[in-house]
Amino acid sequence: MNGVRAIVRVISPGSAPTKASVREMTTTPVYDSATPRAPVISEIKNLWQHRELIGVLINRDLTVRYKRSTLGMWWTLLNPLLTTLVLWIVFGQFFRFQIPGVPYVVYLLSGILFITFLMQATLASASAIVTNAGILTKVYVPPEVFSFSAALAAGANFVISMIALFVVQLITETGIPWTVILTPIPVAATLALTAGLGLLVASAAVAFYDVIDLTGVLLQIVGYLTPTFYPIEIVPAQFLWIIHANPLYSYLLVFRGFVYEGVFAPGGAFLYMGVTSIGVLILGAWTFSRVWRRLVVVL
Repeated sequence: MNGVRAIVRVISPGSAPTKASVREMTTTPVYDSATPRAPVISEIKNLWQHRELIGVLINRDLTVRYKRSTLGMWWTLLNPLLTTLVLWIVFGQFFRFQIPGVPYVVYLLSGILFITFLMQATLASASAIVTNAGILTKVYVPPEVFSFSAALAAGANFVISMIALFVVQLITETGIPWTVILTPIPVAATLALTAGLGLLVASAAVAFYDVIDLTGVLLQIVGYLTPTFYPIEIVPAQFLWIIHANPLYSYLLVFRGFVYEGVFAPGGAFLYMGVTSIGVLILGAWTFSRVWRRLVVVL
């Protein structure tokens, strides 16, 4: 099969197609699996050309997410706060975890917000193409548009939820340092990482949807290997290399440094964060671009 082309046009009985309708039908974009794609470059072009659609999809995702909820967007703030409350009671009061120079609740909430953002963005990006298969099989839309918009919608939720963190910082007299204006740097890097991971997982999930559930489990494991709720000081020396090898640790170091510590993380953390985020994004886009011509017939 050289290509897959499909145009569906409904013409009312007794009416003949006009020149305008014929011209529209012949110029309407269609999927063609034989059309060559330039890995990464094609994805960038498609995202830019459909930037308005991405905005619409982000608004749709945020609206649908809380449409039937009485509290609506308030759940974006309440969910991490309730989770933090439970973990604070367990680890802050029972186990007496202490973080030098910062209240444990601030340390805990920042970690929960970050890891939740990573998991939600990755899984939403990975499942977006399969979830929107009904649209993709009827209307020409570059599939990566759905994946990136899902990641951006998760990013929007994360930004809203950070209001809760800032409130807690003020209540605990931790304060909000000027470096908070640099927070978009680790947030953008995390978005790039999750979008790349999402495209990698989506490349397999179209044919094997169970890959998404497996990814959720793996992300939980990686999350536990990241000092989100426990201080790194309690990790035995022989296992510290595992923590440092985990790229999420570098992302979290940079994020916490900007949000409440008011310092810059070590240069190695910035380097590790930049290399992994850009590398995974390019790898995900390249892989998806290479396999999409085979995946489109499976949808």
